Amino acid sequence: MDITKLVDEISKLSLVEAADLVKALEDKFGVSASAMAAAPAASAAPAAAADTASAKSEFEIVLKDAGAKKIEVIKVVKEITGLGLGDAKAIVDGAPKTIKEKVPADEAKKFEAQLKEAGATVELK
Repeated sequence: MDITKLVDEISKLSLVEAADLVKALEDKFGVSASAMAAAPAASAAPAAAADTASAKSEFEIVLKDAGAKKIEVIKVVKEITGLGLGDAKAIVDGAPKTIKEKVPADEAKKFEAQLKEAGATVELK
């Protein structure tokens, strides 16, 4: 198996397709990618994390939970991403999910506020 070809193929996937791939791999192997990704972050020093966050100019917007107003959150995700309704719903249904990457700090804060107002739990990374 050629790993480079596999990586090239995966890089062609849409965000929703990549999320479906992760879910299928998690199901097949009985693991959780989000738990593994969170473990190194949990062991990092809180002060170091705060310093890094204040120095960052671009953020990743992660939807942790849709909350009680799921429809409102779907509408906001649709607006932020420019995706269709079905794709936005798939992201919200699959939370925790990255909604958008490499977002300038001011935009990220604006999107975070919109999502929280809709009832979602959001994290900027």
